Amino acid sequence: MAESAGKKKVVRVDFAFRRELAEKVEGNLASFCYQCGACVGDCPAMTYTDDFNPRQIMLKVLYGLGEELIGDESYLWECTNCYNCAERCPQEVKPAEVIISMKNMMADRGQYPPGVEKVINAFLTEGRTVAMNPAIDKNRARFGLPPLSPVPMDEILILIEASTGEGKES
Repeated sequence: MAESAGKKKVVRVDFAFRRELAEKVEGNLASFCYQCGACVGDCPAMTYTDDFNPRQIMLKVLYGLGEELIGDESYLWECTNCYNCAERCPQEVKPAEVIISMKNMMADRGQYPPGVEKVINAFLTEGRTVAMNPAIDKNRARFGLPPLSPVPMDEILILIEASTGEGKES
């Protein structure tokens, strides 16, 4: 434990954060992590950043250090969602799913990078995460695929409203 001026720093588990995370899909899996480190072996995000480490993230989740994980300076968005960690986990914890759950918690609070906001807005207006353009149709034709059918936005907005209590105003 870290000491400053002769006093030991006590880390208290934030159970409120752990409960909130457990309410998300797969968020409760973190409780089964026993810190073996198998998740770090082939993590692409670790290759490109010094901050991202799935084992350390899971430890912080176990301690309930939510503000370190989902604060304004969160590095969780660096996760590529490749699921290498989930494939290697002997406890089937699915660290990628736990990280996605925390990303969802941040998104619920309106905390996300500008690129994510662009994807959200595209989905809410077009029903797709990538804006349609002639190049997409050209590539689909090149591979013998039919053009994409129109998105039933009225159905999507009903689903969004039902799941969040919010809808996009027309």
